[in-house]
Amino acid sequence: MSNYRDAYTALTAASSRSQVAQVLNSIADAPPLTLDDANRRTLIQSILADLPRSSSPKKSRLTTKDAAPALLALKSLGKNPAGSEAIATPVNLSALLACYSFYKDSPDASNEALRCIANAMLLVDSARSAFVEKTVGGGDFAVELLESFITAMVEAKSPSITDIIGSKLDLLSKTILSGTKFAREAMTDLLKFAFNLLLHYPRIVNESNNNEVPVMGEAWSDRLDGCYSPPITPHFWHPSPDLPRSARAPLTHVIHALITIPVSSALKPVWLPSRVSPMGTPKPPESSESSSKASRSSSSRGSSRAGSPTTGPGKDSKPGAFDRAWSALAAGRRSLSLSRPSSPLPSSNIDVLLRAYDLLDVSLSHYLPDTVDPDEASVRARCTKEMDSPLDDVMTPLVVLITRLCAADEGPRRRMREWLFPDDLDRTTLLESRADLLGRLLRLLQSTHHTKLKNSVGELLYAACDSDASTLSSFAGYGNVAGFLFNKGIMSAPPPPAGGSRAAAPDMTPSGQPIDPITGAVQREHVDIEMTEEEKEREAEKLFVLFDRLEKTGALPKENNPIRHAMQKAAGGQK
Repeated sequence: MSNYRDAYTALTAASSRSQVAQVLNSIADAPPLTLDDANRRTLIQSILADLPRSSSPKKSRLTTKDAAPALLALKSLGKNPAGSEAIATPVNLSALLACYSFYKDSPDASNEALRCIANAMLLVDSARSAFVEKTVGGGDFAVELLESFITAMVEAKSPSITDIIGSKLDLLSKTILSGTKFAREAMTDLLKFAFNLLLHYPRIVNESNNNEVPVMGEAWSDRLDGCYSPPITPHFWHPSPDLPRSARAPLTHVIHALITIPVSSALKPVWLPSRVSPMGTPKPPESSESSSKASRSSSSRGSSRAGSPTTGPGKDSKPGAFDRAWSALAAGRRSLSLSRPSSPLPSSNIDVLLRAYDLLDVSLSHYLPDTVDPDEASVRARCTKEMDSPLDDVMTPLVVLITRLCAADEGPRRRMREWLFPDDLDRTTLLESRADLLGRLLRLLQSTHHTKLKNSVGELLYAACDSDASTLSSFAGYGNVAGFLFNKGIMSAPPPPAGGSRAAAPDMTPSGQPIDPITGAVQREHVDIEMTEEEKEREAEKLFVLFDRLEKTGALPKENNPIRHAMQKAAGGQK
């Protein structure tokens, strides 16, 4: 829409500061899709051209007092790839560096200038090479900035960079809760830096061990302990009045950082709460659809999950760090740590799994309300409107975080099973038609539009069921997980769990009703349908064609084709 562009171009040098601020704030707060690419580029060029960058500026719509809100609006416009492409030109990058230098005494303005550059370099590959060109001088600028930072640290005899990050994240978490201006943006930027530090530094120190680049979340260095949970995750635990927040920064970046940290035995005192006894399984809060059940105690309630740093709007089709981490999970790799911290880490009562569960429940109930099909156009439209990102990109990291916890320890696996498949689970209706988290997860397994989330949900359920196909089928019903198991190379229905299995769903409800192993729901009596001989022949022909097609595609082994068995039996009887 051209409304924002028209409102800005209507300003003049004589406009009041309050009027200018109102227009700039409206641009900064504009929903992502309200501006088309052409108007977005025009606004970016106009704002940059109007921003004073010298002590004797020409008369324009903006003054030095407008710098902070103007650069904030510029950053908002640059969050879209088309906007970042406009910022990523050498001329505009130079202009933003000039803004940083000119407004150095105004942290709000100078920091926003750097954020505009950072977003452009994140979203646009060419911005990185343009930034270090001699005409821009970004390389020299970055070195000087780093040198001044290190000098300040040395002169002040400051603690290590990881200790600083940990303490600043803790402080910023409190300032966010108190509503401090720009605290959320500062937390987001610091978490981005922490994520890259946690991701790349362990790879560097472990590179000499082998030539293979470690998968995200498999390598660690004890020098990073200062960044470790709980300091890195305080915002993850605070209740939020406007959930779901898992699709919003800085929580998304907290989850990204958590995924980089191994769930090794040395770190389990922090990952897995000491207050949960081996046999104790606190339950998560009831979802809105099942609130009629008795409420649980607040001490046993928890939450959630969220998004991916390498699945943003960039155009690079190569698998990123997150994709490699997902591939490792899908391959069933159980060793989640290549190196373990040698220094002791403090124990914690923070329940990561419980909090993550709640966030996942609340977020999916928001974006997949009631029993909506995940592939409905309304779901994609809602995600695009509210997040400017597909559900795939935002929710998959949260699911991966839970999966990693379940794959690492029996305790989280047992708890997830009991939360998703409690003993009193109502199986009188089809599990995939439920309006709760279990129903949404099973419906996502059938999705065609959210393939990454679909696969990660399958791995989550698989890990929660001891990575055992029989256990998974017994709890969820083979029909609900057949496609996922087929993709894992399990071509036919697995046998029921052995008698000594650690986990298995009951084959009868508490009231004595048999449970159908295919649907996972109560077995219904089959009512004979009256059909003529011609109708029976037509239906038999349809079944023959269906099973023949499944056999030819390899989805059904020849020896498991019931139609072939019946034909062979009939042929044998005739002989």
